[in-house]
Amino acid sequence: MQMKYGVLAAVIITAMLSASCSRKKTPDLLSHVDPFIGTLAHGHVFPGATTPFGMVQLSPDNGTNGWDWCSGYHYSDTVISGFSHTHLSGTGIGDLADILFLPSMDEIRFDTGTPASSLARHNKSAFSHANEYASPGYYTVELGNGVRTELTATQRTGIQRYTCLRDGTLAVILDLGFAINWDRPAECFIEYDGRYLKGFRNSSGWARMQYLSFATLFSLKPDSILMVRNGLPVEGSEVSGQNIAAVIYFTADKGTQLTVSTGISATDTAGAVLNLVTGAATFDKARKQAEDAWANHLGVISGVEADEKTLRVFYTALYHTMIAPNLYMDTDGRYRGTDGSIHKTGTFTNYTVFSLWDTYRAAHPLLTITRPALVPDMINTMLNIYSQQGKLPVWSLAGNETDCMVGYHAVPVIADAIRKGFSGFDKQLAWEAVIHSSMMDFRGLDHYRRYGYIPSELENESVAKTLEYCIDDWCISQMAGDLGFRDDSIEYHRRSQFYRNLFDANTLFMRGRMSDGSWREPFEPLYSNHREDDYTEGNAWQYTWLVPHDTEGLISLFGSRELFIQRLDSLFRIDESVKGEHASPDISGLIGQYAHGNEPSHHIAYLFSMAGEPEMTALMVRRIMDELYTDEKDGLCGNEDCGQMSAWYVFSALGFYPLNPADGKYVIGSPAVNRAVINNPNGTKFTIIAENNSPLNKIAGEVFLNGVPLGRNFIWHHEVVAGGELRFIMKSE
Repeated sequence: MQMKYGVLAAVIITAMLSASCSRKKTPDLLSHVDPFIGTLAHGHVFPGATTPFGMVQLSPDNGTNGWDWCSGYHYSDTVISGFSHTHLSGTGIGDLADILFLPSMDEIRFDTGTPASSLARHNKSAFSHANEYASPGYYTVELGNGVRTELTATQRTGIQRYTCLRDGTLAVILDLGFAINWDRPAECFIEYDGRYLKGFRNSSGWARMQYLSFATLFSLKPDSILMVRNGLPVEGSEVSGQNIAAVIYFTADKGTQLTVSTGISATDTAGAVLNLVTGAATFDKARKQAEDAWANHLGVISGVEADEKTLRVFYTALYHTMIAPNLYMDTDGRYRGTDGSIHKTGTFTNYTVFSLWDTYRAAHPLLTITRPALVPDMINTMLNIYSQQGKLPVWSLAGNETDCMVGYHAVPVIADAIRKGFSGFDKQLAWEAVIHSSMMDFRGLDHYRRYGYIPSELENESVAKTLEYCIDDWCISQMAGDLGFRDDSIEYHRRSQFYRNLFDANTLFMRGRMSDGSWREPFEPLYSNHREDDYTEGNAWQYTWLVPHDTEGLISLFGSRELFIQRLDSLFRIDESVKGEHASPDISGLIGQYAHGNEPSHHIAYLFSMAGEPEMTALMVRRIMDELYTDEKDGLCGNEDCGQMSAWYVFSALGFYPLNPADGKYVIGSPAVNRAVINNPNGTKFTIIAENNSPLNKIAGEVFLNGVPLGRNFIWHHEVVAGGELRFIMKSE
């Protein structure tokens, strides 16, 4: 047996001997969550251990490059290269996978010394899904190299437990040179000071310069530690370079357990040590704390009555909505800003990973119900980003602005919070920030203001950008009205109507227009080109409906409600495929030309109700839920995108959805659950009941709010927060 090593190590060892027998049963809600849903097809989620909105996402990495490995893991794979501490949930671009460990009872094979070599990838291990399991806050797998690995996490610390399956030498690889897809190490350092293995990994990828420090403590004293550069051993107790690693050796018997605890920080190694010490816990205690945190967060919606499949889909979706944004701040309040400097906050919690082009539509509105305390922190983070980089975030990742996707969609999040009465942030600064974003001269905004649309020959993705800017400007107009700025409200409402300039009454599509006013030719509404097009990951069939802020205005462009409904119905019925050899793979989850796998389509089924046909909304919403969300590994029809895909389901399964993401209204649809209770943090409860609900009875024949006929096709946010009862009487027609 190895010598016990340090005070924390002694605590860990003692607890490991008894905790497995005494640990409490997993809370019931967690049994409905399957982290593997979305790990196959194009869901791009990771199955590993994290806490709600935590800094650590400790998860397996296959070591495979490719679009479907954006999260580091895809269920189709058969090997694991290691377990790293940071991952993205469901994005369409890959990054992170930082601070990767791989345990092995096999002899370590060193590489040939090439600069691009990865020691962990060179020693990857086969595994079987039959020996793999995951639940919220926990993951385990038995590797073919003789080690069973378990993962759990605290907010800032990843904790691994290795169990040796045979006698011999346990080698643990720490590989900072490991990289997948867009990410590449730029400058790395490892040292062993006799207690901590620590250092940093600075990398360049989607986040142009990401800084991440770490500090690791082992529960057993190592026999030896070997430093590695470019796949080959080097002498000394430290090593630096782009492609470095360390191999830590332990003499082990069958059944020997080693716990590896790693704190991470975006500031420095001192911050990583502090985060490690503050989050110190035995493996079982940390797992229990993570499970309790998840049970608490998932419990915001309780009493759900539905079949077991629907429960799994529903609670896994709710789980996915609470992974991002991610904590990005040390225990002492320090964090790295988008200006590259270290800042300190004592007034709010700082976050990162804002996939705003996706999440402004439903994920952020859902958080105003499920996690309202998070809203001021997110907005304060955005305002600090504005102060540091000179604009509100577009797609913020690890202290970097990626400028990914189109629009300035921090605006709807801020405007929605003000409309719903949130406080705890500087509204004057928020107003300054949104105006500044709208007056910048980048990504076609100058053309947008000059022409009233973005001309096709002057800017790529001209239609998508124009329509998204119109949504943002409508939000600014409402924010101006709420803050008492009448003239600004009028001006930005005028700008929000620019979508009309791209509607062709002859073809009945939103289409590209040239600076001289002529339509861009040739025009094929089914065509999409991911490299050069008027649309972003879509075509004219999908983008014609992207006017959630002015549905009456959109309907009027068609000349009659009847024609609008006919064309909207055609969207779901047209059986031709998307055309174009460079069409984006994001155009997925197709029903006709409706593409649920991509976010600009998410509000479309609810447009039927706005045109006077709520039963068509009900039927289509239920079809989308039934066909495009399952409890299988490929149960997501497109990228999860940091909670947006799942937020659509959570809202829709409850029976309503924020068609306009910033007006405080939720349009009635068709609930998939028979009963659910929203436990508002203010102590009130909002109960949803669907009587006679069944696969045949999908239409809300009658809807009552607190016993009174609703008399409208929506409910207000303040009605949900106030508590009460929303009762659906479901019918077949």
